[in-house]
Amino acid sequence: MKMTATTKTSFFESSRVRFARIEGILRSPEAVTLPHSDVENMLQADGRELMRVLFQDHLNLRTVCEPKIESIVDTQGVPRNTIERNKKRTLTSVFGDVDDRRIAYRRRGLFANIYPADAILNLPKEQYSFGLRRLAAIESTRGSFEDAIDAVKRATGVQLGKRQLEEQVVRAAADFNSFYAITSRPKAEQGTILVITADGKGIFMRTEALRDATARAAQSTKPATRVAKGQKCNGKRIATVGGVYYTIPVPRTPGDILSTSDNAPDKKKDGPVAKDKWLTASVAENAATVVSQIFNEAERRDPDHVLTWVVLVDGNNHQIKCIKSQAKARKVKINIVIDFIHVLEYVWKAAHSFYKENDPAAEAWVAEKALDILGGRAGIVAGAIKRKATCLHLDRAKREGADTCRNYLLNKRPYLNYHMALKEGWPIATGVIEGACRHLIKDRFDITGARWGIEGAEAVLKLRALYKNGDFD
Repeated sequence: MKMTATTKTSFFESSRVRFARIEGILRSPEAVTLPHSDVENMLQADGRELMRVLFQDHLNLRTVCEPKIESIVDTQGVPRNTIERNKKRTLTSVFGDVDDRRIAYRRRGLFANIYPADAILNLPKEQYSFGLRRLAAIESTRGSFEDAIDAVKRATGVQLGKRQLEEQVVRAAADFNSFYAITSRPKAEQGTILVITADGKGIFMRTEALRDATARAAQSTKPATRVAKGQKCNGKRIATVGGVYYTIPVPRTPGDILSTSDNAPDKKKDGPVAKDKWLTASVAENAATVVSQIFNEAERRDPDHVLTWVVLVDGNNHQIKCIKSQAKARKVKINIVIDFIHVLEYVWKAAHSFYKENDPAAEAWVAEKALDILGGRAGIVAGAIKRKATCLHLDRAKREGADTCRNYLLNKRPYLNYHMALKEGWPIATGVIEGACRHLIKDRFDITGARWGIEGAEAVLKLRALYKNGDFD
């Protein structure tokens, strides 16, 4: 059919009628006496329907304009010589449902038809449009799925079921890893160091989604215990969170970290600042896989390994093992530093073996030992703690905190070279990844009563990471 300008215009008659109806309402004597909120509500509903009708009129025009292709073959080289016009499919858009009618190219004995018009429109395989999927993904990262369903309905008038919403979220997150594999990364400034960091946080999962069989059994038989105590072995699956960022070195001294009589708080030096931060997280993959993905990102930024690589961790042995394995496989030199705040917690455990609660002497003792550790004397501090516990003749129960701290300092000594880290200007705290755990996991997944399946949790984690990375659009 040859289309003239007049013919094409006629396809939008429904839209013009709809617009004239809205205009008539707004011109009516009754409308000029309405409060603005009533006008606003009317326009929101009727305006959305106008957009839907415009969209439908446009698709109707495309249906008539679609040319027949004389010779078409499928991906296997099989000709499709039979056509069927006006083959209908429904698309649920951000304005509501519209019908797309197009030519189907068929062949007897083959179930799947070919629709060239679908490719031109870039239609998704499922019913929901990319615009609706995008809105569902955005809202699902902000709050519960129930809240997301309500938000989508308010914005579009479309009522999604919870299962349909989760499916849209899973589809939206499917290309997270492949997207970053082909996306150019920010270049490092001169003098910049590359920081890698990782941590883990538990997410309450449905019984079938737990990794450990014992945990699944415990969750099914003792739900009250799990909820009351929040035991990870009973109801949580650990999600691994990783990050990569640049920072400019800021050399400091132990006195810049801890307040002493020689440095007033207002004279303390700020530490290195994270730049071009990238985050990832997974509850489906194990820690080794996530660490591998973190190293992939690091190598995208520094493929020739010319930068100084600093790895910040909280001391988890399995994470450290995975990190060392990746570094060895990629032949890159890394400098592992354990979060100083984490070490300080162990020193406080030792202090509780020697001092009563709220004793000012305990704070002074912790400050003294912390400064020694920052000065590169972790081994000496471990020995001093053992001697103090022995000299005080503490029993096994009383000296437990002291022994735990001593053993920790000795076992982690290779990663407690804070004197070198401070001199080189490296960060010594995992605030970036701890903040990421809070933003990616706690703020979204710790909703009261929420229990997650693997697919839904993984998709939301990926979408929240995309959003935090500034790459969602």
